Amino acid sequence: MADYSMYHALGQGEQLDPNDPNRTSQPAPPQFQPPVAQNPYQQGPAYGSPAPQSQQYYGSPPPPGPGTPGMPGYAAPQDAGLASQMAGMSLGDGQHTARRKKKDRHVFHSVEAPAGSSQAYNGIPPAGTPATAFLNADPSLQPSNQFIGQPLSPNQFPAPVNAPFHPAAPATPAEFAARNSQIDPGHTPTFVPASGGGQVSPDDIPSVPASRDVAQQYYLSNVYPTFERHVPPPATVSFVAYDQGNSSPKFTRLTMNNIPANQDGLKSTGLPLGLVLQPLARLQPGEMEVPVLDFGDVGPPRCHRCRAYINPFMMFRSGGSKFVCNLCTYPNDTPSEYFCATTPQGVRVDRDQRPELTRGTVEFLVPKEYWTKEPTGIHWLFVIDVTQESYNKGFLEAFCEGILAALYTSEESNDTDESGEPKRQVPAGAKVGFVTYDKDIHFYNCNPALEQAQMIIMPDIEDPFVPLSDGLFVDPYESRAVITSLLTRLPTLFADIKNPEPALLPTLTSCLAALEKTGGKIVCSLSALPTWGPGRLFMRDDGKYPGGEIDKKLFTTEHPAWKKASEKMVAAGVGVDFFLAAPSGGYLDIATIANRAPKGHVSSTTGGETFYYPNFVAGRDNAKLSLEIKHTVTRETGYQALMKVRCSNGLQISAYHGNFIQHTFGADLEIGVIDADKAVGVTFGYDGKLDSKLDAHFQSALLYTTASGQRRVRCCNVIASVSDNPRECMKFVDQDAVYTILAKDAASKLASTSSTLKDIRLGLTEKTIDILAGYRKNFSSQSHPPGQLVMPEKLKEFSMYMLGLLKCRAFKGGNETSDRRVHEMRMIRSIGAPELSLYLYPRMIPIHNLNPEDGFPDEQTGYLKMPPAIRTSFSRVEPGGVYLVDNGQQCLLWFHSQTSPNLLVDLFGEGKDSLNQLDPYSSSLPVLQTHLNAQVRNIIEFLKVVRGSKALTIQLARQGIDGAEYEFARMLIEDRNNEAQSYVDWLVHIHKGVQLELAGQRRKEGDDHTSLASTFQGLRPQYW
Repeated sequence: MADYSMYHALGQGEQLDPNDPNRTSQPAPPQFQPPVAQNPYQQGPAYGSPAPQSQQYYGSPPPPGPGTPGMPGYAAPQDAGLASQMAGMSLGDGQHTARRKKKDRHVFHSVEAPAGSSQAYNGIPPAGTPATAFLNADPSLQPSNQFIGQPLSPNQFPAPVNAPFHPAAPATPAEFAARNSQIDPGHTPTFVPASGGGQVSPDDIPSVPASRDVAQQYYLSNVYPTFERHVPPPATVSFVAYDQGNSSPKFTRLTMNNIPANQDGLKSTGLPLGLVLQPLARLQPGEMEVPVLDFGDVGPPRCHRCRAYINPFMMFRSGGSKFVCNLCTYPNDTPSEYFCATTPQGVRVDRDQRPELTRGTVEFLVPKEYWTKEPTGIHWLFVIDVTQESYNKGFLEAFCEGILAALYTSEESNDTDESGEPKRQVPAGAKVGFVTYDKDIHFYNCNPALEQAQMIIMPDIEDPFVPLSDGLFVDPYESRAVITSLLTRLPTLFADIKNPEPALLPTLTSCLAALEKTGGKIVCSLSALPTWGPGRLFMRDDGKYPGGEIDKKLFTTEHPAWKKASEKMVAAGVGVDFFLAAPSGGYLDIATIANRAPKGHVSSTTGGETFYYPNFVAGRDNAKLSLEIKHTVTRETGYQALMKVRCSNGLQISAYHGNFIQHTFGADLEIGVIDADKAVGVTFGYDGKLDSKLDAHFQSALLYTTASGQRRVRCCNVIASVSDNPRECMKFVDQDAVYTILAKDAASKLASTSSTLKDIRLGLTEKTIDILAGYRKNFSSQSHPPGQLVMPEKLKEFSMYMLGLLKCRAFKGGNETSDRRVHEMRMIRSIGAPELSLYLYPRMIPIHNLNPEDGFPDEQTGYLKMPPAIRTSFSRVEPGGVYLVDNGQQCLLWFHSQTSPNLLVDLFGEGKDSLNQLDPYSSSLPVLQTHLNAQVRNIIEFLKVVRGSKALTIQLARQGIDGAEYEFARMLIEDRNNEAQSYVDWLVHIHKGVQLELAGQRRKEGDDHTSLASTFQGLRPQYW
């Protein structure tokens, strides 16, 4: 990597409010450093040894340090000098001098390429670079002198910090000592050069793990008041929200919580104005339940002009006889039954007793005029693939076991309701039915009066119908014996009947007929390409992509019968969740079965979800499959849903992004089923000028039927201030909402326009440059040297997330099967900000050097004490290290080839003292009476509760042994991989674009000969 000069500007002063945009400095959150202690094992760093004083944990207050004397609670997401945010030391001279003038806070660093660099453009490392296990290890981290201004203490040696591992040169004691040394707080330099003598140090560029851990630390002991705080916590942070009339960030996230007054102001920021909605999101213990309000047959009060629902921001006038709509400003007469006198200030006397006037998210029970059909408890129809492939690979047996686990708690479980009965997994009123299929369709009568289920075969797949009028849908608890017997016998029932080709579309058509009157949800398994009967599919993807880019036709379906079926399902209020297992990595045509093409396809059009197992192995994946079926059945689910978003005068909706059907622009979104993990993106434009004296308001209304059979409207209300000065708006940006909206927009463009993958990647890169260049050009209050990349305080990690987006399977360059691309594109369109954040930047936790208290409840807060995550780069990997890497979709446990045998025995038990003795198909840790085993199991249990719809089971990735190691390398997104640059190189590339934009020389998207390669001109050595 070429050498780059770098400069820092370090702020001074201190404020303790993490949401205050005018705060001035940040006491450095100490970076995680492996502890130095007597090594109990033959090799590898120690675990179970005391941690250095600078280490921070979830669940414990941060240690006091320079600049944080006796501070109660929180020393962090303040902004400031870039080095102060990322380096593992406390910066500043200990004097708290407040700035006289409030200026925009930002971070910047130089990524200027020097002239005459001899670094080869083709990525070959320069002479003298040590060989590393991964090509993408960062060669900038080479032995260098100690930091300037730091005295040499007896414990410190001038050795590199986290030098890349070289198998032939194990770390010396000096290197270990330096790696674990702490900066003496009394001699902290105010200017810190990058390690390696003037290069851009990865330690000094914005760190996602640090920003997450620091905010998490604060919210372990503080609640998030939704009205007093203007910028939500990072999406992956676990926090308790206190609803003060503004909806919780768990339900709604605005990209900008202070909105420019006009279109020109928004354009100058480069940011999208959008709203991420996850209306049924899960609440955390400690949060108030969403109130359910019943206004009888008259229904909730609404504005007569724009039909907005009553909310905390509507003003009551004329003594309470009129209420003025906060969206369209229309004065409405207050219904007589809703009338209440007001105080002289215009506040209703009963305001505090009315949840709809004090809470941002409420639910209204609605009368019959809101019904499309009589609401009933949700009907679940389990559709099970019994073809030869499904039986041979154990998928059939695993799926049946998963259904049993989802419907019934185990006998050992202590879960009981108030009456002492076993706790119901599905709500009262819900019913279940069972269908199996190969080239025929088999229905099952599970009437509780029968001794065992009756099978009825439907051989006519050209025009299938439902042969059962009664007994197909039953209460799962009344028919428990019959259902348990059926699911236990199914695998043996089809052991000898081996039909290789499934007839999927006729099966879905007959299931739709069964659910047409009530609506409901289909849970369907599939393990082979459906090549039988009407709607049969063909092998469209042969793996050959001329020109290197995949044909866009493979992202959509042209099959009219599948389009028609999906539209009928949405109209009937039916959704489908698919569990797809391609046991040998085979082709399943997910684009037709489960993706949303321009007008829809079955799973995502209906609002369902796809669970994809690209290489299903029964022993390893059974636990994951079982947990995901259980999650599907037990999470909050609604069906027959309609959604509408309304906004203030002066704004208008420009687009929706998600999985739904919208027949005409402006019409309600039609969604077959919606659940707690689904999110929709909405972008807004201007149709006038906003008044900066008034706030901007947004309201989403989701009309749906609950799983227990009630028709409700869930209303989420959001408020944002308006400013004539766009510079103010940059202080209230929510970066998680920004990249979520951009990701959903990119996935929608790929499916519904002629844009190619290359166009999408280029568009995302251009958007990143636009945002940073717009800030530098229009809002940077100080003059900075041209060699400094200036980032807005609220968008420090934005570039990293955008790089993660370019590296994900949906958009990355290079070869990738169409099934995997399509599956991840569909997923990006449907997931919310917390799941997307983890997907774009995985959580990586070292477990070979845990502190003794890690993984156990903290005495002060009661929360589990979590070790800090580290940056996802191979340069952070230590010899003999063991790392847990979780991206929300899968969780890998990676072992270095020199992992200590003692550590393996502590983790897996006696007889497991080498990597080759571990079971490659194990999906969980054994329960042992060792400290390390308990710690890691507790950490995994914690990670299970802070993720989305995908279950967490571990997969082993042993260096040099398992193929999963390639997946581990993919997750190290700060390195050069996935056909894209490393984080440092990406910032260089972005900075180049910003410089060209400031100089007026940048070519915009669509110019002739524009490509990513052409923007690398400045990185080429002179002899080219």
